[in-house]
Amino acid sequence: MINLRMARKAKDRAEKTRQANANRAKFGQAKADRKARQAEAERARSELDGKKRDSKTALRSRSVRPEEP
Repeated sequence: MINLRMARKAKDRAEKTRQANANRAKFGQAKADRKARQAEAERARSELDGKKRDSKTALRSRSVRPEEP
């Protein structure tokens, strides 16, 4: 005789495992890919920060007027 409760739970577990594998394939990233994307974003962010003008220096250079002769 087969215990129907155990068979039903085993079937549910198998279905959840199948769904989890599908989600991993659909949404997951390899750790190396994730690290590479993070490193690229950080590099781009630091490059952009390096090209920003210092607001204090920019304000000072506009407010300084050349002396008149």
